[in-house]
Parts: sequence; C-alpha cells; structure tokens
Amino acid sequence: MINPRFTKTLRELIAADAPITSDYLANVNHVSPRTIRADIKLLNKQLKSHDATIVSIRGKGYHLVIYDHEQFRKYLQTIVETKQENNDTVPDTPEERIVFVMKTLLLAEGYVKIDDLADAMHVSKSTLQNDLKEVKRIFTNYGLTLAKRPNHGLKVTGSEMKLRFCLAEYLFDRTKETATTILTNQLSDLIEAEKYQAIWTIILERIKQNGMTLSDIAINNLFIHLVIAYKRVISGHHVSLFNDDNQEMKDQKEYDVACDIIRDTEKQLQVTFPDSEVAYITLHLLGTKIVANQHMKVEDLTPIIDDDYLQLTKKLLGDIEKKLKLDIAEDEELIMAMSLHLKPAINRYRYGMNIRNPLLQDIKKTYPMAFEAGIIAGIALEELTNVTIDENEIGYLALHIGAAIERRNLRVDKPTRAIIVCASGVGSAQMIKYKLKSRFADKIEVVKTTEYYKLSQCSLADIDVIISSLPIQEELPVPIVYVNTILTDNDFSKVDHFISGRHMTVGHYLYRDLILVNQPCETKDEVLSLLAAHLQKRGFVDNSFIEGLYSREKIAPTSYGNLVAIPHPITPMWEETFVAVCTLEKPVMWGDKPVQLVCLLNVKKESTEDLECLYALLTKIVESPALVQECLKCKEEKDIMNVLLKGIHGP
Repeated sequence: MINPRFTKTLRELIAADAPITSDYLANVNHVSPRTIRADIKLLNKQLKSHDATIVSIRGKGYHLVIYDHEQFRKYLQTIVETKQENNDTVPDTPEERIVFVMKTLLLAEGYVKIDDLADAMHVSKSTLQNDLKEVKRIFTNYGLTLAKRPNHGLKVTGSEMKLRFCLAEYLFDRTKETATTILTNQLSDLIEAEKYQAIWTIILERIKQNGMTLSDIAINNLFIHLVIAYKRVISGHHVSLFNDDNQEMKDQKEYDVACDIIRDTEKQLQVTFPDSEVAYITLHLLGTKIVANQHMKVEDLTPIIDDDYLQLTKKLLGDIEKKLKLDIAEDEELIMAMSLHLKPAINRYRYGMNIRNPLLQDIKKTYPMAFEAGIIAGIALEELTNVTIDENEIGYLALHIGAAIERRNLRVDKPTRAIIVCASGVGSAQMIKYKLKSRFADKIEVVKTTEYYKLSQCSLADIDVIISSLPIQEELPVPIVYVNTILTDNDFSKVDHFISGRHMTVGHYLYRDLILVNQPCETKDEVLSLLAAHLQKRGFVDNSFIEGLYSREKIAPTSYGNLVAIPHPITPMWEETFVAVCTLEKPVMWGDKPVQLVCLLNVKKESTEDLECLYALLTKIVESPALVQECLKCKEEKDIMNVLLKGIHGP
C-alpha cells in the first residue's frame, strides 16, 4: 500500500509543469526537506519498474519524468484499486459517480464501454448518460476530449501534459471525507446514527427514483435541514419556517418528491412533520432546476422565494460591488443562486447548526477573490439580519460568486459607458457625442448628454466616465475627462487614453520599495507588524492600518495554501491601491497553513479602478507553486518585481 505522503508528493509532481523544490514539498507534507529526500528515494524504487523516475535538477528541484505513459498509468491504477479495496463502496451521488467515471477513463489503456461503467456503479444507462454530460464538460475545461466510437465505447484524448494535470486533480481526491462521514461528524450530537442514516438513504432513493440531479452541496443542505427539522419536532418546537400556501409551487414535480421524502421519513422515524416542511424541501429541490434554466429571470423567482431574500441578495451584491468592483452585481444567475441559498443558510444558523464545508480549502485556493467577496457578504449579512456566519458558509457563498466571476470573464469587453456634460447647450453636447462615436465606434457608449446643473439628477450607476467641457467642482464616484467643446486631437487622445487604460496593468500597483526579501520573521504577528511599520514609514498608511489587518484575520485567516497569504484590511481604508510583497527565510504558520510569500493588498477608498489585472495576478500566485518558488528564490526586490510582472503575462 502506498504511503499517503507519497501520494501527496506524487500528486504535486504530476501536476507541476516545472521542477518543485524539496522545501515546497516539505511544507505541503508538514515534514522536513530531509524526510522528503528520503521519500523520493523510496518512491523512485516503486517508479523504476513502471518506466518513470523523479530526477533532481540542481538549483531547481524535483521533476517527474515518464518514459512510458501506459506503464505509468498502470501504476496509478494499482493505487486506485488499493484505495477501492480499502473503501469498498459503490458511488451513490452524482458527484461521486462523476469522479469514478473520470478516474476510470483517465486510467484506461483503451476504450471503456458504457455498459461496463453502468454495471460497475449499479445505475441505468440513462443515469450514466446524464453523468457523462458533466464529465465531458470537466474534460473540456482541461483541454481534453471525450471520444466515442461505436462498439468500442469511450476514450479520453488530449495532450499528455493535460491528461497528467487532470489525473492529479481527480485521481488523488483532496476531499478525503465523503458527504456522509462529514455529516456524521457534525450530526452525531443531534440524533442517533441509524436515524440520520435512514434520512440520508430516503433522500438518495427518492432523488434517484425521480431522475433528479442534485449536487452534493444541495443534497447535504437538504439532509441537514431534515435532521434539524426532525430534532425540532421531537423536542416539541413546531416552528413554521415557510409559507406553503402557494399553488404554483404545488403544481411542480419537485413538490410531489418533497411529499414522498416527508412521508417516508415520518414512517421510518415515527414522527409527524408540519406541512410547511414540504414547501421548504420543495425549495431545496427547485434550486438546482431554476438556476440551470438560463431563460428564467429574477422576477420568475418571486412565486417561489420571498421577495425579502431577493432584496437581501441584491444588497449583499451591492456591497461586494462597492468594495471589490467585480462587475457581477447584475448577474441574474448569481442573484437566483444566492437567493435560493440564503434562506436555508440563515435558518440553519438561527437553529445553531454549523455545517462543515468539505470544499473550503479548495475554494480559498482556487477563488481567493471570490472568498473575499464572500467575507464582505458575510459582514453585510450580519449587519442586515443579525446572523453571523462562519467561513464554512462563506465558502458556499464564494462558490456562487466564483461561478459568476467565470461567467463575467467569458463576456465580451463592454464599451466604455459615458455621460457628456456641456455648458453650451444640447447642440454642442450632441456634436461631442457624434464626434466621439465617429472616432471610437463601439468602444464608447454615450448613455446621456446633459447640462451641468442637471448632472446631480443623473444616475451614475454603471457609468464608467464623465466627459465634460467645463470644470466640475463636486466629488463624484466616477472619473472625469475634460475636453474642449470643439474636440481637438489632444481631446481625442485623452479619451483614448482613458478607454485603453480602464484595464490597468499590474505594474501600476507594484512598488519596488514595498517589497521585502527573505525576512527572518518567526510568526504571523511579526510579519504583519513588519509590513505595517514599513508601509507607515513610507507614508502609505497610518498607525490604524494594522487594526484593519487584524479585523480581517479574526474572520478567517488570509492564508490560501501554496505557501501564500494575502492579508488586507477588512474594508478599504487608505488613499491608494497597492500590493506590498514580503518573502520569508522560512515558513510561518498562518492559521492552519504554512506561509512563506505574503502579498499584502490595499484597495483605495471609494475606488473606481478596474482591478481585474490585480485580482488575476493574486489568483495566479495562489494557484502556481512554480511562481511562488521563483519568488522565494529571488535575492533582490527588482527580481521579485520581474517575476510577478512576467507571471501575469506568462502562459
């Protein structure tokens, strides 16, 4: 049986496209570099008979070399088979089946027949076909293709590097606990094991019988709600959480499934639930269906969800937009998903049911900015509802926000939206408008032309710039470009500079004198004190800045994995956007993770900047061990500057 530490080391080596140092592997495994070197020797003995080896490259680290990919895949297959023997369970949720299918296809030497896959999981071919849609989508994200050949079956095709990266993610499952074991740990104090196991089985069976597809998260939320409801009822607390007097909801198929789940649970556990529980379970079941229907609009939710939760969601997203400028506040799918998520989440916390999020560490690492947005939403939620949520629930919010960020990234760049202000009357304002349209075509959208005295009556929501032919005295939350009434080449140049400069470069926020190299700090507190003092000495912040950093750390540590921490004030509190960077002689514990590269972020108060390039860099740092190792090897400030500037523009 392979050592679990070997598995973790092998996973890092498979996924890496550059050599990895023993220091990095040591920090990932929480052991010394000496132990890693001993592990590599033993691991190489196993790999030798499978046409692969780990080579040591002086000054760079370890690199996995595979001479025969088929032989190496057979070695990985033995790891999977050993795991399955030790955990002899058939995958029963959609997500478990998807991972099982992906592992099988990635490790297969040739084609895999659909019938064989269905038999292995004890599901129908139609159920498997539904799972394969998601499998195909995931493979596409990795640049891989799922080929189908008549009478042969399915096969994954693509470059060996992409196959390796996908293998690293899905063969060595980082979420070690299954949904049931996670929930067992959380619910053991509420009800007896056989009772919550009965509820879990009822939910899975009814979902399968009705051909429904729910994510693990949706099933977990439904399961937790039922357990809490059961505990409430047997304790004599018949609290109505939901108005079930809604004919439109009762006409849905999901309502019938909810009735079946309640009836089965009542019969199995000898208990009677209030009628309102059926409506609440229907809401859980409808969630996935509604969000998946791209033709639905936010207004379509009102017969199903209280308007209060729609308005609450919009307030939370407005707060996120104000502080982070992520351009996702109008994303209809996000509004739907969060509105559906918030009501059960809030009620869970009101009944004292804090659930563990098995995806939390992956969410923080993959979507650091989405997690920060979740933090902001959590703070706003507490202010508006008096409900305090922990980072597990923040992680679930971040999943929805991260999906919205991905959707935004797929959108075509929008034109710059402008208001034109002119003192010489409507005619001259129109002339400026058409001159700009003639010169910049679809790069600019003139939303409105107005006289100066009417500017205060104009909504500046979603406006990128005000183009004015006269001075404006008021402080406005939108940039102003001043031009002449009769536009000159210089005026065109100023407008062009603004349009092309909306997406600032990373270099705009990096300062060489805010980079500290190889510092001998022993603790997180020493690092924060060092950075705060350094920034204060250079006039970037005052002595209150460190309090803002600690306020954020109290909510959840800003360590995101991969030896990286991104501390920042809980709200924007200074006059300039910047990133300060600090590398450490050796890792320090930051919450529950080792950290050796610190990227302190400050966003300007009332900022109107487009910070996409900055967030992209920070996300890439968290996701790239090679980039982190390159920074840690740098001996001078200018070298770190070059690595980071190159990092955002690299492959």
